[in-house]
Amino acid sequence: MVIIGNLLKKGIRLRDSIQQEFSTPFDLQKSTLRKLLIKARRTQFGQKYSFSEILKSFRNPNQEVFYENFKGYVPVYDYNSIFKEWWHKTREGEKDVCWPGQVKYFALSSGTSEATSKYIPVTRSMMKAIQRTGIRQILSSSRFDIPAKTYEKGMLMLGGSTELNKHGTYFEGDLSGITTGQLPFWLHFFYKPGQRIARTKDWDLKLNEMVLKAKDWDIGYLMGVPAWIQILMEKVIKHYEVDNIHEIWPNLEVYVHGGVSIEPYRKSFDKLLGRPITYIETYLASEGFIAFQAMPNRKSMRLVLNNGIFYEFVPFTTRNFDDDGQLVADPETYMIHEIEENQEYALLISTCAGAWRYLIGDTIKFVNKYESEIVITGRTKHFLSLCGEHLSVDNMTKAIEMLAQEFDISIREFTVAGVPHESLFAHHWYLACDDNANADQLRDRLDEFLKSLNDDYAVERKAALKEVFVTLLPTQTFYDFMKLRGKVGGQSKFPRVLKKQILDDWNAFLADKWK
Repeated sequence: MVIIGNLLKKGIRLRDSIQQEFSTPFDLQKSTLRKLLIKARRTQFGQKYSFSEILKSFRNPNQEVFYENFKGYVPVYDYNSIFKEWWHKTREGEKDVCWPGQVKYFALSSGTSEATSKYIPVTRSMMKAIQRTGIRQILSSSRFDIPAKTYEKGMLMLGGSTELNKHGTYFEGDLSGITTGQLPFWLHFFYKPGQRIARTKDWDLKLNEMVLKAKDWDIGYLMGVPAWIQILMEKVIKHYEVDNIHEIWPNLEVYVHGGVSIEPYRKSFDKLLGRPITYIETYLASEGFIAFQAMPNRKSMRLVLNNGIFYEFVPFTTRNFDDDGQLVADPETYMIHEIEENQEYALLISTCAGAWRYLIGDTIKFVNKYESEIVITGRTKHFLSLCGEHLSVDNMTKAIEMLAQEFDISIREFTVAGVPHESLFAHHWYLACDDNANADQLRDRLDEFLKSLNDDYAVERKAALKEVFVTLLPTQTFYDFMKLRGKVGGQSKFPRVLKKQILDDWNAFLADKWK
């Protein structure tokens, strides 16, 4: 059977060589937008915003007129505005609203900051695009040092239930559940945990069933959010009374992760392995498959530029966002050829699911403009700037990583809240740590790390940001809170910054738990 793996790797290189290697990012994105506009020009959205007129400008000798017209005709949307004006119609069964046809699937997503669920349309065009990018990611692994036999092993995808909720004319559920239920037939041979377990809605029951079947599977790939993959491996190791996961899955070679940074999990994750494996990062949001790690030994991902998503970039500055992370009217927006490396941008996307100039809520930074390679730096609303400290999730994650390394401890989850302190402000950190550690020592070093990573933070620590508090909690406390909110498994992630209602809920939860 190893010969199959060798043939796959050769085929991978042939397929991979014809992807976005030989076109400029500008050309790929111009072509992508043209295809989107052509497809949607007769929808309600396309008629209101004159897609046919915009399309005429693609023939203009001035190569950038089309983008100026696109910006001039089509306004910028966030979730609330596009749902209120357009997407609510698709949930009511109307056809041809923002994308041709009727939307039959909605991904439920609250991100990590909203109290109520968002309903993100998932069209058949988007499902096909996600499949294409997912296969492209698997194929791109030919660049990594992965044994040929791995391509014949099982792929364990830990996601939401494929048993979707039926509401009138549409189904709703976790995006991973929607896409897994639509896997191409040939992938079912490799896919684990299999359709029966995948349909299970009770997360604890699903994990237990997977543990019981684990010894029967020959797993080469793991895919899922780090926290839940780690919980599964811990359960498997405990159930079979082995020292590491490789005693159960000796051919495990690759972990494809996404949703949050892997770095806070690496230390405890590696302890569950019998030997090193390859980590590959992916950027799959409810709105589409945006990027994946295309090269080994890099902490960056390549944007997918030719598969149903057109990107615009908004500098993440006070010119374009207010103190709460809300986009201002008439923000600056740029196409991919206009961006600068190491500048933080918020993403606007137009997609084959009927999102148009839609603020997805993530912030990114280009580390290689030529290769269109990015890193995710946080969320537009997941930052702290009570008094000008401008602390990003990227700063937070790096500081926590440094803290874990210095004290040789595992910090699997963390979150921080800005709170009043005397007449000014403080930051209150909550760290998930099951190791023996001193909160005061961690607080002092965390503060120093953040000062070294962020000049604005260092300045404000001498001014309005008067104090830093650190509370150590068992890791299970974080998962219990997520379970209480109905956010377990699949793509659920703990928010890195607590604000407003979710902060009130967290405080009430802790008060009740420790009273």
